[in-house]
Amino acid sequence: MDVGTEIRDLAARRDRKLQLSAFHDDADVDCDLLRGWRAEFTDFAQGFPGNMLGSQHLIGQVDINIEGDHGSGEVYFFAFHRVSEDGEQYDLFMAGRYIDEYALQDARWAILKRREIIDWARKDKSSDDFISKMPLLHLAGRRGADFSETRDWTDGSRT
Repeated sequence: MDVGTEIRDLAARRDRKLQLSAFHDDADVDCDLLRGWRAEFTDFAQGFPGNMLGSQHLIGQVDINIEGDHGSGEVYFFAFHRVSEDGEQYDLFMAGRYIDEYALQDARWAILKRREIIDWARKDKSSDDFISKMPLLHLAGRRGADFSETRDWTDGSRT
């Protein structure tokens, strides 16, 4: 695996253990809502979507520059969060960038510093309740409680 692929893989870790492994032990992470070390940030990032009705985080283009055993990068992201406020559902959309510093330590590339920058955001009242009335669609369940988790190919198959 080349260095670029190794570092790109660091950007998209949703599992706590995998996300922790994306950072060096002494990594400094600043995502506006929290600034802390890797464990503090990981616990925050893993717990933050827990109270949301839905969440999706997409990684876009990645620009990485390597010089010796250090590197820097800019990783674009797009995030969607379904939230509930006072009994109403809202969709929060955010787009931004992770500005990273990487280091090769103990034969392992990982993030040494990360700062999140929000380029834009918007919050709209959700309007997709119509989709739940379409029985032929394969709708997502919370935290993979859907086909992506079960892989039950007999569910919904043609007879």
